[in-house]
Amino acid sequence: MDRKQLKQRDQNRWEIERTGTMRVPGTIFASEALIEAMDEMVIRQVRNVASLPGIVSGSFAMPDAHWGYGFCIGGVAAFDPNQGGVVSAGGVGFDIACGVRTLHTGLKADQMPALRERLAEALFRTIPAGVGSTGKIKLSVDRLEDVLTGGARWAVQNGYGQPDDLRFIESNGCVLGADPAEVSDQAKRRQLDQMGTLGSGNHYLEIQQVAEIFDAETAAAFGLDIGDVLVSIHCGSRGLGHQIGTDFLKRMTASAKQYGLDLRERELACAPLDSSVGKSYLAAMRAGINCALANRQILTHLVRETFADIAPRATIRLLYDLSHNTCHEEEHVIAGTRRRLFVHRKGATRAWGPGRAELPSEYRNVGQPVLIGGTMGTASYIMAGTERSERLAFGSACHGAGRAMGRRASTRQHRGKDILGRLASQGILIRSRSMRGIAEEAPQAYKDVGEVIEATDHAGLARKTAKLLPLVCVKG
Repeated sequence: MDRKQLKQRDQNRWEIERTGTMRVPGTIFASEALIEAMDEMVIRQVRNVASLPGIVSGSFAMPDAHWGYGFCIGGVAAFDPNQGGVVSAGGVGFDIACGVRTLHTGLKADQMPALRERLAEALFRTIPAGVGSTGKIKLSVDRLEDVLTGGARWAVQNGYGQPDDLRFIESNGCVLGADPAEVSDQAKRRQLDQMGTLGSGNHYLEIQQVAEIFDAETAAAFGLDIGDVLVSIHCGSRGLGHQIGTDFLKRMTASAKQYGLDLRERELACAPLDSSVGKSYLAAMRAGINCALANRQILTHLVRETFADIAPRATIRLLYDLSHNTCHEEEHVIAGTRRRLFVHRKGATRAWGPGRAELPSEYRNVGQPVLIGGTMGTASYIMAGTERSERLAFGSACHGAGRAMGRRASTRQHRGKDILGRLASQGILIRSRSMRGIAEEAPQAYKDVGEVIEATDHAGLARKTAKLLPLVCVKG
């Protein structure tokens, strides 16, 4: 990256000054090493977002940022509806509410040698994964519409989980304002048999162990101790979310001139928050969020059933569930004034600090759990939100390691079977239906997640709490 375009404000904060059509400055949170490796398109996309109407305070990129469609992945921006603010399908992304859910199991790492192989095989058989994967749940359109309005609450009401699960899900498992009527028939058809499935790409289900604790007080509040065995699920809204993104990218592009919007690139398509297109998108996107929350809830039910068969002493309970790829209506204090804003987080997670009434009572004094997925075969992390993050970037943090290499490039350099062998020699069992998928997701195709976590921590976006190492990974 050409650092001449940046001004270093502190060790992990770089500013892009306002130029041209930019309405606010840009900020990239990253260490020097991450900045050196970051592609130039991140700067361009941060600038483009900073030029959108109604943007507030700044256009932000998280330490795992890389090029995306419209917004960079790892991009954060907030818009004020009272100042002509917009909502952007590109600012949410195609995998609406892709996110991470982490579960306690009540097991310890020293119990896993006797269980690991059987759990790996059972989860691989039970959890549908891969391109176009379908599940045992077959829904009618009417029942799917109930999912789109009810989210994880619908899943619990229909026997997929426990009522207490909902306290530990962002938005208590259901986002209000969803309207299935704004979701196209094609999007609904794509989802009728995809509930309770992982999908492909970087999605996974992983058994992990807590290897290191950085903040004992916060870890205790989260119920974490060295050697604890956890399960993390990373997936989203599947075909429905992708189709919503596709449909509204076209609609927003077509309506741009009507609303006087000069799009700097097609994928930055957007619409005023108070326009008919903007309102329709928000209603459809919220339906997509609920779809993802229900999907992860059903997968949790399948995990419970699997562990009950193989490890009946296990007790599966939620630590937390949160999404990236969203636009949420939130209140934030800007220059001493509380304002209602629409915060886009694309490949970024919410990271609220202590005191928020929306957090479960167990976590309110330490801040929100921030779940950071690593790459296949590398560490994941649990962090905690901070008050400073709310001042810096609307309470936002990174969501993972971030790609350093495209999928095609990764398949040219890596072979799935070789990766399986290397990880097995490290004691990590991989189960996948696609050798090509494993090659695409090679650990070397991603940034150093440890470097990303350190930059996130030092910048004040979230603080390190625990490091998790993989034992079993199920992928598409």
